[in-house]
Amino acid sequence: MAADSNLSVEPKRRGRLIVIAAASGTGKTSLVKALMAARPALRFSVSYTTRAPRPNEVNGRDYHFVDPPTFERLIEFGELLEHAQVFDHYYGTGQRQVAEALERGQDLVLEIDWQGAEQIRSRLPEAMQIFVLPPSRMALAERLRERRSDAPEVIARRLQESVHEIAHWRDFDYVIINDDFNRALAELTEVIDGRGRALGRDRPGLAEFVAALLAGERPATGVSA
Repeated sequence: MAADSNLSVEPKRRGRLIVIAAASGTGKTSLVKALMAARPALRFSVSYTTRAPRPNEVNGRDYHFVDPPTFERLIEFGELLEHAQVFDHYYGTGQRQVAEALERGQDLVLEIDWQGAEQIRSRLPEAMQIFVLPPSRMALAERLRERRSDAPEVIARRLQESVHEIAHWRDFDYVIINDDFNRALAELTEVIDGRGRALGRDRPGLAEFVAALLAGERPATGVSA
């Protein structure tokens, strides 16, 4: 008997691109690593950068570390989905690796800054966009110092730039406050699992929280969800 030609074939699921951004020192890298451990099916998009590796960073795992001429060639030949200059160094995402992963149905996590997220938004508006906030400017300064990877003048510059970065929070779909790490991870996981409506950018009290944060004040707590 001939096969029924009317049987429908389920379309192949396309993967999701999950963009996670934050000001430097907010703790997004630690959150992303913990998220990947909690959700092994996710894959991490390894970005290109012209900066030197930090201690314990591995080429090809944390970043593709390249020199400036190589990075410029990637831009010239249209190999990057997004790219930005951050603190005298360039960062960018390989266009081919993202396209191939999404086509395979792979959910891909992309850890970038607000500039890269803006470019992704214009090219892949369906991407999920998440912004992570620190609980206060003081906490941000403490975290940057605890990293012990930057000179004092670099830390001061990062803190100054953080105001500009945080000001872009409204551009993102979801906003998470990294005050308590375990709670922030649980909230990030909720968003990834499609249960993050209460963590949207328009939730009550969030605008006031960010206004206090940008003013250098200690924001009121209890805004998480």
